[in-house]
Amino acid sequence: MNVRSIKRFVAQSGDALNDTGRMNIERCTRETLDDWVRLRHALWSDESLEEHRRYALSILARPQQAIAYLVRDEAGSVIAFAEATMRADYVNGCTTSPVGFLEGLYVEPFRRGVGIAKLLCATIEAWTSNLGCTELASDVLLNNVTGQNAHKRLGFKETERVVYFVKRL
Repeated sequence: MNVRSIKRFVAQSGDALNDTGRMNIERCTRETLDDWVRLRHALWSDESLEEHRRYALSILARPQQAIAYLVRDEAGSVIAFAEATMRADYVNGCTTSPVGFLEGLYVEPFRRGVGIAKLLCATIEAWTSNLGCTELASDVLLNNVTGQNAHKRLGFKETERVVYFVKRL
């Protein structure tokens, strides 16, 4: 995906971006699986690399319901990813169905603060809109204040807080 067209999309919302002009956003493929899995593990370290690999492959197997994008820096190194799914079940805070759901977004710590997350989110928004959705949702753990603040900076509005329960039978 062309960074220039995504920047235009982001600019329409009035957000400024810093030095992201030499970066490339691309759809994840089997060829980029290792880099994607590495970044997934950096974000969700409680799961094994093999679990991340299985989940990433399941996203690739559902191209109409799920997508993931990577960002390469000017040297070609993969430094960020975002993944999203289409959800037709109830999504907290949404009034329509189906909705796009931002499942994960990660930017290497040394590359944060220049607008990469905004570019990725705008790319996910474009994918979601192209599928006819009018809402993009996401979730963050209650104790992840950094993630909550990032979502607010990306234009998400908090809708509710939920504590989930399970009872083994």
